Amino acid sequence: MSDTINTIGLISDTHGLLRKSAVDALAGVDMILHAGDIDNITVIEELEMIAPVHAVRGNMDFKPGVTALPNYLRVMAGSIQIGIIHDRHRLGIHPAREGISVIVHGHTHKASIEDTGGVLYVNPGSAGPRRSNRHASVGIITLKNGRIIPAIVPISDGVGS
Repeated sequence: MSDTINTIGLISDTHGLLRKSAVDALAGVDMILHAGDIDNITVIEELEMIAPVHAVRGNMDFKPGVTALPNYLRVMAGSIQIGIIHDRHRLGIHPAREGISVIVHGHTHKASIEDTGGVLYVNPGSAGPRRSNRHASVGIITLKNGRIIPAIVPISDGVGS
């Protein structure tokens, strides 16, 4: 693997379930960011078979292995600074002033892409057990010619798929 990051996989709210469809959707990315509510460290171990993983703890992460994860993490992808937090309303900093271009978050189980104040906020939605009428999803960020191109990728709701 080269040191160049071109694609970043985003996942959140797995709650102990790593669907095959999520693994398939993230195949080939250069890095994976998990925005919390992991529940079981084996989810991270399985994701690491795809690419290096940077993960934060969510409000439901009480089990060994995940309790040691930080609440907030900052990573670099080339010259792009990315912040990762479970609940974006607990951020406590002004990302643009800190030089952060992207905040990856979860918690709401609702996929969204929002540009606010020069910062791109991306919630990949929930890749874990289905809740209400929301479908499972992950996210992909493509870095191309200095541009940040986010996308939400729907995945199969089937546990084995």
